[in-house]
Amino acid sequence: MIRIKTWLSLIFIVASTSALNAQTEKYHYQIIKESIYRDYTGMFREEGGALTYPFMTPGSEEYNDVLWDWDSWLSNIAIRQILLNIGDEELSNKAVRYEQGCVLNFLSFCGIDGWIPINVKRDTDIDKLKPDNIYSTNMHKPCLAQHAAFLVGMSNGDADWLREDFYKLQYFVNNYQYHQRDRATGLYFWNDSRGIGVDNDPSTFYRPPRSSGSIYLNCLMYKELQSMAYLAEQLGYVEISKQYKIDADNLKVAIREHCWDERDGFYYSVDLNLLPIQNERWGQHSGAPRTWDCLIQRIGVWSGFMAMWAGIATPEQAKRMVEEHYNNERTFNAPYGVRSLSKMEKMYNVKASGNPSSWLGPVWGISNYMTWRGLVDYGYEEEARELAIKTVNMFGRDLNKTGIMHEYYEPDTGMPILNPGFKNWNYLVINMIAWLEGEDTIHEF
Repeated sequence: MIRIKTWLSLIFIVASTSALNAQTEKYHYQIIKESIYRDYTGMFREEGGALTYPFMTPGSEEYNDVLWDWDSWLSNIAIRQILLNIGDEELSNKAVRYEQGCVLNFLSFCGIDGWIPINVKRDTDIDKLKPDNIYSTNMHKPCLAQHAAFLVGMSNGDADWLREDFYKLQYFVNNYQYHQRDRATGLYFWNDSRGIGVDNDPSTFYRPPRSSGSIYLNCLMYKELQSMAYLAEQLGYVEISKQYKIDADNLKVAIREHCWDERDGFYYSVDLNLLPIQNERWGQHSGAPRTWDCLIQRIGVWSGFMAMWAGIATPEQAKRMVEEHYNNERTFNAPYGVRSLSKMEKMYNVKASGNPSSWLGPVWGISNYMTWRGLVDYGYEEEARELAIKTVNMFGRDLNKTGIMHEYYEPDTGMPILNPGFKNWNYLVINMIAWLEGEDTIHEF
């Protein structure tokens, strides 16, 4: 009898806990929606100064009135979800000029060399914007064509607004293809560690220039080439489209060959900083030179999961990544999402830092989102649901306690670490909520 009572008590406790958790999640859905629906229009900015077109800004005081590259693209994915949820056609139509303006503003700075800035402030001196040597540091990340393709897709394939400037997008991609691609491996590299978006990722941070074959960069570039193929096709440039499709396919092959580690079952960045092969009689070990073109960097960085987000990982590879890495609480899996750096890395550190912002372990809304999207696309619904709920609870707790969101969070407690008022891609939690509730979900291109 005592044993039966004990089991009944346990069942009651579990049921009560589950009901309480569900109630908490619903409450978090509510306060997140209320906060975002109230504030999202604050990201819209009118044209002026260095910016010829209206645009969107990330939305915190730290980044106020600045147009940023991948920030505007990813914020736009969230804004489209918000507008879909609200169902106001007039608001949706009004937003188009700000969305397209982000792309057109960046393209207005593009010349024949293909250089485009990472960000532009309203009061920027245009004459001083471009560095003396555009190949010595990084430029706009390869997500501009993705942003344009997303907008074209949302308008049922109408790309006429982009037609006059499409050649500039080609210049932009040419810059990457001719100046930031390693010929031996076919992989793309960063010029240095400035402006990469994932600031102090150890795969790139404080490494020699042009040496980091970043998995994060290469996944972005693969999707960028696919986006260029789509845009060219929509504009009627059939032969150009075919070439970009070939370029994308070739890059996928290169990423699978050089970045996948069969031993660990994960995608890594690679080191391209190798001495050249010398064939002279007294050259560097000329009798038997190296037969490899790069060295894999076995550093557990969240961006390895981007191979799933980009659709590069094979189903077999994705299975290993989920089972051996996503589900591993000793490395990436934390109570509030995906650690930006594996907890087992010696560099792991979650203390606050700005410039660089810390990607050495803290949980970010964007790394949670992109990992979640990959899980969804590969059919890992249980894991995707778990990650979406963790993200909802992280932001919901923050809003409930402070009334605002922050830039990144402590993985085990969900406590905010830095930059109060950060909005930006944090708004992508709205897309996660829509998916959790079984509603239509906006997907990046």
